[in-house]
Amino acid sequence: MTTDDSGAPEANTSTVLSIGLHPSAVDYSKHPGIDEATLTARIAAGTALLREAGFDVSTCQVSADPDAAEAVVREHLGAGTFRVAMIGAGVRTAVEHTLLFERLVNVLLEATPGIRLCFNSSPETTVDALRRWVRPTAARA
Repeated sequence: MTTDDSGAPEANTSTVLSIGLHPSAVDYSKHPGIDEATLTARIAAGTALLREAGFDVSTCQVSADPDAAEAVVREHLGAGTFRVAMIGAGVRTAVEHTLLFERLVNVLLEATPGIRLCFNSSPETTVDALRRWVRPTAARA
């Protein structure tokens, strides 16, 4: 990672790819108190926070099927330039998604040499995860 004179990450000159499970792909029986509508609203609010913080973000929601998810991520990668990809906790933390997580990491590394990966613990922690690796393009007022 390159830094500016202050030691902070250089300003982002490209879009951040934010990858997570599509709300319809989540097994809500494993997440008491959360349903599809709640998760959809949290993702939308998290994306709004990213944009308010000055990040140019491309949201990539994938199914739990590794082949289908890989195809969607490759499509997104072909449509833009990405320095950072954030892979959501829903993909990373569920044992049943281990293969999906491996595939996504390997696709990102293969298709975008030098890309930085970051990881959140919820939609609400994505801004902090990104700030560890890149500064926003322009802070919003």
